[in-house]
Amino acid sequence: MTNLEKESPFQQIDYNLLFILFLLICSSCISIYSAMIIGQYESNFVLKQIVWYAVGFIAIAIIMILDFDQFRKLSWYIYGLGVFLLVGIVVIPFIDPNAGTDAALVPEINGAYSWYRYRGLAFQPAEVMKVALIISLANSITVHNEKYVDRSIREDFLLIGKILLISLPPVFLVLLQPDLGTTLVFIAIVASLLLVSGIRWRIIFLLTLLFILLITGLVFLYLYFPEFFLTYILADYQLERFYGWLQPYEYDEGIGYHLVKSLLAIGSGQLFGKGFTDGTVYFPEAHTDFIFSIIGEEFGFMGTSFVISLFFLLIYRMIHTALESNEPFGSYLCAGVIGMVTFQVFQNIGMVIGLLPITGIPLPFISYGGSSILASMIAIGLVLNVRSRTRNYMFD
Repeated sequence: MTNLEKESPFQQIDYNLLFILFLLICSSCISIYSAMIIGQYESNFVLKQIVWYAVGFIAIAIIMILDFDQFRKLSWYIYGLGVFLLVGIVVIPFIDPNAGTDAALVPEINGAYSWYRYRGLAFQPAEVMKVALIISLANSITVHNEKYVDRSIREDFLLIGKILLISLPPVFLVLLQPDLGTTLVFIAIVASLLLVSGIRWRIIFLLTLLFILLITGLVFLYLYFPEFFLTYILADYQLERFYGWLQPYEYDEGIGYHLVKSLLAIGSGQLFGKGFTDGTVYFPEAHTDFIFSIIGEEFGFMGTSFVISLFFLLIYRMIHTALESNEPFGSYLCAGVIGMVTFQVFQNIGMVIGLLPITGIPLPFISYGGSSILASMIAIGLVLNVRSRTRNYMFD
């Protein structure tokens, strides 16, 4: 037995990753506090965020106790629980006698049914479903690759079928809420795991080509058959966001309000920003999805570059862990988490600077939100677990 095998998982923690996470937490608390001051909110969001971080670290500690192979055995139970909670989100509004009131177990918030709420506590099951989807897909890919070591194209398409069979139920249930942003995150997780699953690259190329053709077809419908596109492809709220993205200044008093304010805040920050709590641009709920705009206004280009650099380092450490893992299941877990975090960062920053449509995706580890923070911390816990149980042997 080597010295590494005698050490406990807590002695092999990736402290570089934890330090990056600590800096992200500090950035979150500073920016949320500033947004709270500008917005003059009565609730102490910073304290609530710290509580959720504490809960997240407890979750990480529990995950570290277990060998990540245990998650393979529990994967279908975790997946089933996630789907069950999503089904409840869809069904309860139809059977709850308090539906449509503040006392509803599943209230309507911003036109969507996405949350469980009970006595002041709110929980969004779709966030936890992201982690459940990663674990279940990683297990399915591992089992398939162990069974078909020398596989043909038929086995590759069989694996694609398994991945779709696992992914479609949560995607469909989240679309019913409706929550397009989380659906896109699910798709990003699936895409990242498809890339590393061992499927032939010509099949990956074919799938990519089909996706590009789909996007091209949608653009064609919008340009040449706008009435059909706007009537049958997009829902009303999606249509509003679409117009608010393409023509924000024409709708600056309505659907383009948030984007116009976000661009004004980031642009006015210039190189070094206006200073901590010296922001002057106000828009509601800035501490959630638009927290990056607060950072841009008060700390300028240097502050936003610092936060983006932290995300680059975070993703780099996770890629390093995925490549060094001795177990395929561990590598797949890391790949799913990388896909989830990377897409959320890209989409959130893209939407607040006007490059992408607004979808309501939070900035991981930065935006205020208990469910989002807990899911992100659990995901990091999985990566830390994989890293702590990676063994380096002399003749590897």
